[in-house]
Amino acid sequence: MSTSNVENLNPNVIRLVTKELLDLQKNPPEGIRVTLNESDVTDIHAVIEGPEETPYEGGSFEVKLILNRNFPQEPPKGFFLTKIFHPNVAQNGEICVNTLKKDWQPNYGIKHILLTIKCLLIVPNPESALNEEAGKLILEQYENYCSRAKLFTEIHARPSLSK
Repeated sequence: MSTSNVENLNPNVIRLVTKELLDLQKNPPEGIRVTLNESDVTDIHAVIEGPEETPYEGGSFEVKLILNRNFPQEPPKGFFLTKIFHPNVAQNGEICVNTLKKDWQPNYGIKHILLTIKCLLIVPNPESALNEEAGKLILEQYENYCSRAKLFTEIHARPSLSK
């Protein structure tokens, strides 16, 4: 997971991704901050603020997108680096969302992916759960799901004072 794909990407793709990342830094979508890794644009880090009126409110969630050498023909892999209790996030942080799987379109940009992940915090999809416990709770005991997700947010996703 730590190996760079920069040398395998088409130079035009590298230019487009770099341009989009610079634009995202200058004009970030609400609640999303992107950090540019100038030495490796295939390793994208962002912080997504927990949306209001969700169990994730008040949290800051670091996510990572890894572009493979076939990007944009193939979707990037997405991971939460911040521990989160969510039906569509596996124990290892892998994100399961249709946009990064069967619904992927090569014209989707980084901004679209990050906004989709933020939307997943607002509207989880328990039908395609990677975390079966969270998926079951959200469907059968919604209040317990919210309590557990809030607890994870309070413990793991508090914004650090140094940021």
